[in-house]
Amino acid sequence: MKNSPHPEVLRYTAFSSDPEGGNPAGVVLDATALDDSDMLAIAADLGYSESAFLIPAAAGPGGREERAYGIRYFSPKAEVPFCGHATVAAAIALAERTGPGELVFATQAGTVPVEVAQEGGTLRATLTSVEPHIEEIAGADLDEALAALDWPAADLDPAFPPRIAFAGARHLVLAAATRARLADLAYDFARLEALMHRLDLITVQLVWRESAGVFHVRDPFPVGGVVEDPATGAAAAAFGAYLRELGLVPEDAVLTLHQGADLGRPGELTVTLRAGDPRVRVSGAGTRIG
Repeated sequence: MKNSPHPEVLRYTAFSSDPEGGNPAGVVLDATALDDSDMLAIAADLGYSESAFLIPAAAGPGGREERAYGIRYFSPKAEVPFCGHATVAAAIALAERTGPGELVFATQAGTVPVEVAQEGGTLRATLTSVEPHIEEIAGADLDEALAALDWPAADLDPAFPPRIAFAGARHLVLAAATRARLADLAYDFARLEALMHRLDLITVQLVWRESAGVFHVRDPFPVGGVVEDPATGAAAAAFGAYLRELGLVPEDAVLTLHQGADLGRPGELTVTLRAGDPRVRVSGAGTRIG
């Protein structure tokens, strides 16, 4: 690796205060000396669904930019434009060193503010997404997605129409009619990966509604080189936008997403929607691993 053969690679989990829960991410707090191949190699070596690489912004008058960073995200196979759990992990890693407060991350998808607060003995980070949108999925593409998942169309919840949702990255939202359907996930990796590349999808957001504001979710992530993402902040933001745009939740809403239990890494994501603000806020705890 040019100029920096041994960068410090931190390991944090996001959306859980337990190192054994949530979604682990690698974090490099100063990747200034790394090139794309270096970052991809580090992400591949770690094997986590994503790792975050930060470039500190140049300080302005009075050091006003000291909490602003460029940030890039790499899975073991490729760079992705935005990753929620690695954003939370990086923000908490920074907060442990510079204190809670507001951070600003410049991502490929746009500017993402993050607020880190201390709650008891736990740090929680809240990211604010870029402006989201949703779009229809063609019938043939939906059929291919269901075939790759081996999900009969009859197993979908008709109250939640399939859509592609974006809040920094693109995700296909599919709702299971039962928790058992969500729990039974054994899909054709190569077939789903090919469809996702064609539609420029980062994950497939599989959901089941437990109650008005509580959902269980899973995220196949073959394009990143992993079977499933244990906790997916970018998809949570996209899902919040989906729910609001389709009128499935109030304009002001606080939602709880449970993810990772099926993988033995339970995590919890809080999605907050505010009337008059199209952006979506995603919050969660985090902690260092090891």
